[in-house]
Amino acid sequence: MTNKQYSLTWAKIGNASGFRLSASFFKDNPQFKEAKGAVEVISPNSLLVHLQSQPQEQQEDELMLSLFLDFLTKQALLNPDSELEAYTREMMAIDEDLIAGVELDN
Repeated sequence: MTNKQYSLTWAKIGNASGFRLSASFFKDNPQFKEAKGAVEVISPNSLLVHLQSQPQEQQEDELMLSLFLDFLTKQALLNPDSELEAYTREMMAIDEDLIAGVELDN
């Protein structure tokens, strides 16, 4: 297997500095989209990048949620009179009762 190289350029990102990878890197390696990691300097001209990709299950969950929300939005826009309902204070009170005492993990 031949290792493919991707172009990298320095960039000012907000108040920080960073490196930009070519779009083809993420097209060829979608598992690294939104990944976190670290960079290790191994010589004056060499970096070693350690990336931690999202677990496959998390990626699938996020995809399914995104598709479901897209479907709901499309249905609501196609049928606004029958699909959309104003969120009332009474509904809010019922929802608050349902989730009272529930603790969420980050």
